Amino acid sequence: MVNVKLEPGECSGIPVIKQEQQQPWAKLVPLDSKHPVIEIRLNDMVICSETTFSSHNKHEWCKITKNPDLCSGKLQNLSSTTVIVDGICVEKEDTTIVKCGTNIITGPEKEGYLSYKFRLMAVPENSQKLVKIPIDSEHAKCSICLHVWHDVVTAGPCFHNFCNGCFSEWLKRSQKETSSVRCPHCRADVHFVGRNYFLRSIEEGILACDLSLKRSDDELAVLDGCASIQSNLVIRNGNLSRRKRPYSPPNEETGRVELSCPQCGSRSGGFQCNQSTSHLQCHACGGMMPARTDISVPQHCLGCDRAFCWAYWREQGVFSSDSHPVCRHENIKPISEYNITRIPSLTHQSNRFEQDITKRSIQQMGKTLKNVVSDWILKLNNREIDRTRMPLNHAESITSASYLCNDCYDKLVSFLLYWYRITTPTYRLPPDVSAREDCWYGYECRTQHHSEEHARRRNHVCRPTRGSGM
Repeated sequence: MVNVKLEPGECSGIPVIKQEQQQPWAKLVPLDSKHPVIEIRLNDMVICSETTFSSHNKHEWCKITKNPDLCSGKLQNLSSTTVIVDGICVEKEDTTIVKCGTNIITGPEKEGYLSYKFRLMAVPENSQKLVKIPIDSEHAKCSICLHVWHDVVTAGPCFHNFCNGCFSEWLKRSQKETSSVRCPHCRADVHFVGRNYFLRSIEEGILACDLSLKRSDDELAVLDGCASIQSNLVIRNGNLSRRKRPYSPPNEETGRVELSCPQCGSRSGGFQCNQSTSHLQCHACGGMMPARTDISVPQHCLGCDRAFCWAYWREQGVFSSDSHPVCRHENIKPISEYNITRIPSLTHQSNRFEQDITKRSIQQMGKTLKNVVSDWILKLNNREIDRTRMPLNHAESITSASYLCNDCYDKLVSFLLYWYRITTPTYRLPPDVSAREDCWYGYECRTQHHSEEHARRRNHVCRPTRGSGM
């Protein structure tokens, strides 16, 4: 029996009883006391209020999202005009980070528009405590190899769990030998399988508590080499008549069963799905495509392993229709095809003071953001950068030709701008910040997220010299 610690908010499938009234985590305090304080109770809340002194009509002018760090939020401009956040213009649909004390003007100028201060509420102490849960390691073992899970995947609808490599081999063998895929544990038909990130934290906790359960690096390398499940797979079994629910509901007008993807009903691009073909669901459009290992066209973002269908269907000559959606080129493309125009909001741990310093130092050198990012992508290709802290999957495999989604591209740019900053000599920084001392806790400093003075006074684009990040 081992004790595994869970962060508040994580769930293992046990129903969670929600409080009737969720406490506000932030509020917008108007500078003019004649107007009411706006309490933000939801993690993702659209703000509807007056925006000008002369109008009493309420408008949806922004959306504020709670960030996981509990020390900031993300503001998205929903109005038809510019919103000013701490002197920075935020255009329609654009987003920016807001922290405790951030000044927000509901329009493009101070005169005539309401101003608010963004304030974070105190976090109750009990919400930051870890919970210890006793777990028998026997219940965390793969029924194929009889070891503790490695890169755990969950099969459905039975919800039994296996090592990714073990189940990938089972899936491959089943699709070759039979018309259906059955669960190795209970023999029920498997309709879908995907990685289970919650159980992976359980897996890591168990191995940290009992090192005797850990397998050798050679064994894990073999398992990783067999693993083929990157995102959720939809498995189409051949014996549809034996199942309680058909794979797809029949069309009420025609009586025909709806097909998963364009290649299920006809041959296109030299390929046609059969009864045992597994399918991937596109993260962007929700459309389906066959999961194939015999092609070089990427079906996943290399940074997060989520499935995207644009590159595959373009290669197959299939275009979007009402019955079969296809995502857009903007959703996923090679790194070299992105055109960077702004510093991502999560750069430098979302510290807007550091972001402004980076922006000004680039301008001071007579370069553009695009020039700097291109230079560092070249360094990445030449393997001149330590990739240890790169916040992407398969970090060692990423090159300028790798396909990334928008979220992962922003993470990559943030990583590269960190390297740009720590390799830039102090004299090349703006004069007003070149004499700042480094914060002891560097990029891992938590104070920078709720103290504007500390965030401005100390340099946080540096490695920690104290704390757990050393």
